[in-house]
Amino acid sequence: MEWYEKIVGREAEKKLLQRYQNSDRSELIALYGRRRVGKTYLVRCTFHDEFDFSFTGMYETPKAIQISRFAKQLGLNTTPKDWFEAFDLLRDYLLSMKKEKVTVFLDELPWMDTKNSNFLSAFSIFWNTWPMGTTLLKLYVCGSSTTWMLNKFIGDKGGLYGRTSRSIYLRPFSLLETEQYLTSVKNFSLTHRQVLDIYMIMGGIPYYLDMLDQELSIDQNIDALFFAPNAPLRTEYEFLFRSLFQNGDRYRKVIEILSQKLKGMTRKEILAVSKSDGGSLSKVLDDLSACDFIRSYSAIGKKNKGCIYQLTDLFCLFHIRFVNREREQDEHYWSNLPEGKKNAWSGYAFEQVCLHHIPEIKAKLGISGVFCNVYSWNTASYTDEDGTKWDGGQIDLLIDRRDDVINICEMKYSSEQYVITKDYEQHIMDRAQLFRHSTHTRKSLVNTFITTYGVKKNLHSTGIHKEVTMDDLFRSSEELR
Repeated sequence: MEWYEKIVGREAEKKLLQRYQNSDRSELIALYGRRRVGKTYLVRCTFHDEFDFSFTGMYETPKAIQISRFAKQLGLNTTPKDWFEAFDLLRDYLLSMKKEKVTVFLDELPWMDTKNSNFLSAFSIFWNTWPMGTTLLKLYVCGSSTTWMLNKFIGDKGGLYGRTSRSIYLRPFSLLETEQYLTSVKNFSLTHRQVLDIYMIMGGIPYYLDMLDQELSIDQNIDALFFAPNAPLRTEYEFLFRSLFQNGDRYRKVIEILSQKLKGMTRKEILAVSKSDGGSLSKVLDDLSACDFIRSYSAIGKKNKGCIYQLTDLFCLFHIRFVNREREQDEHYWSNLPEGKKNAWSGYAFEQVCLHHIPEIKAKLGISGVFCNVYSWNTASYTDEDGTKWDGGQIDLLIDRRDDVINICEMKYSSEQYVITKDYEQHIMDRAQLFRHSTHTRKSLVNTFITTYGVKKNLHSTGIHKEVTMDDLFRSSEELR
């Protein structure tokens, strides 16, 4: 098998790239997504690494050096004075090939846009003045800085406005894709539970998964990657924010504030802790949401009012909880961590995994074609107009459906079938009653459990109307339909 045949998943993205490559016009395609998610690998695999010209921007490298390297890629011994001249030379080089179609790949585009470089102006002139009716130009660009790609390139209001043929946002692997990668590329033999445990730490980032050593156990791998001397992923967390955002410390600070209250915080609460101004915080929250580090949700029936922000990035959650707090721990820290502490962590991490697999959950429930809103919900204790006192409550996942049904979802990580006790059965009934009274909903309420191995059948499990298991999260939506 050739190296470019080893790519896992990304079927929709590959088809899009090939479609635009085979079109009868010039195309500008932008791919974006977080660092290490596999953007470069996708492009290089799709086109078998065969480009008429390719160049990769360099992190925090002066303009002069980048332009010099750009020229060397063109086979030139002279250095252009600026990016305008560099792109003029690129145009001449491509046209001199006298081909019907030329393919160019510019990777890490945001890193080329250094201060006062005029890179974007030069790039836009290059693209906008490409001679139509001669050689077709297929131009693919990538960038890990999602906010730069969205704000300065895809959403540009200047010379590139409306000129991008297609933008493709590349997300981390799903559980199924993670399993496929570990088995077909890395040659692991793993259970779904083991893949899930890896996913809850690495979050489906291909580059991190590629670091796993087949000769080590999962625990040994985590020690080697996070806790050993010079562990490669120990410093990844800090570099992640520096490489993605300008003033990355501001973004990391908000992430770490949200990690202190895992159920989420309002903008007002974050503002009080961060002590930043409201305008800058709004931008930080928007950028983190766009990069899928956090999610935001509103109370049911209250659009954007009292919006809650929650940290959902699994890699960040693990790093903050264990690596940042345990810097002085032994290099075998994870292998020797008591199961109780691991299980407490896994319980919350599993909830986030479920939030990353809503399409699979909907498919299992048979509602893939039903329009749904996904919420979390909570209410403080209150006394109603009749003087009745109600205790507060919380639901971490609600699937509010247009067919007049709401799935009240409970997410439970367990090493075996989950057992519902008499007391917990009562809790479930009380919470549903509280939810109906508090929201005044008239929709049918369906108690839904999402667990690793299912709910054990007993006298107290009869109130569970629907079940989704860990295995269901590994199935494609098409397979579940």
